[in-house]
Amino acid sequence: MSDEFMLDTDDLERRMEGAMNALKAEFASLRTGRASASMLEPITVEAYGQRTPINQVGTVNVPEPRMVTVNVWDKSMVGAVEKAIRESGLGINPQLNGTIIMLPIPELNEERRRELGKVAGQYAESGRIAVRNVRRDGMDQIKKAKDGMSDDDQKFWESAVQEMTDKFIKSIDDALEGKQSEIMQV
Repeated sequence: MSDEFMLDTDDLERRMEGAMNALKAEFASLRTGRASASMLEPITVEAYGQRTPINQVGTVNVPEPRMVTVNVWDKSMVGAVEKAIRESGLGINPQLNGTIIMLPIPELNEERRRELGKVAGQYAESGRIAVRNVRRDGMDQIKKAKDGMSDDDQKFWESAVQEMTDKFIKSIDDALEGKQSEIMQV
């Protein structure tokens, strides 16, 4: 191998891992009929002049399998939090009890499960695209350095990048399969 070119595979792997972590966060926000505090993570509230995550304006709890509660710390924020949850697209109807917002999680019907499965598929495809973009960046780096390296070195680096890409695409596919089976579980 030539000493002139050294591909930063750690950087490529870190960026692919970032795409995988983003996908896991998106999957966690998909509701599966069971209550989970993570389903509220993507929701932000207009608080004190800026967008703030719900978990920074109140305590999110899961007191029972089909109920999420948000205990809002500032009474003046209760309406804003309720509105943010209602407009989030989660399909949950918040119920007020003083400063506590109760979110009963309804049973998912078959049609809604299929829709959520499709949404999970879209999230996975976005993750695959992100991984492929990192792969393309790595391949571009190899092509730019082509002048100072042998054909064997070029093939070595290309196969290393492709191997890493295949590994992450497979883990995305596995995560999607697991999420879809979790969604379809009655």
